[in-house]
Amino acid sequence: MGAGALLLAAAGLAVVGDGVPQPLPGTTTGDAARGRALVASRQVGLCLLCHRAPIPEVAQQGNLASDLAGAGRRWSAAQLRLRITDPKRLDPATPMPAYHRTEGLTRVGAAWKDKPVFDAQQVEDVVAYLRTLQ
Repeated sequence: MGAGALLLAAAGLAVVGDGVPQPLPGTTTGDAARGRALVASRQVGLCLLCHRAPIPEVAQQGNLASDLAGAGRRWSAAQLRLRITDPKRLDPATPMPAYHRTEGLTRVGAAWKDKPVFDAQQVEDVVAYLRTLQ
């Protein structure tokens, strides 16, 4: 088991293949409307700095990363959950930050030290929203 897998296991996340099949501990079913708001937010997730998404009210969207339109068709909930919680587990060279993992990170700003970008429920909400993008 690699270091990334150990860190995820320590956080209660079991990685199976290229995903985390179980919802994060302590969460309820994800809410797609809350997830959409998080993806669109310029204060919390900042997803649209790099990604495009079918969120027309956000005028300037990124083109550095995959377009989120069709994300729910391309990836399962388990695959999305891992991509959000710890994308470097799948691609060590990705510039995308770990949105839920806090251990083993480098170059973390003081304001974010030991704090995830998204709490466990927010991860599940974003997964629920991305699954609607068929």
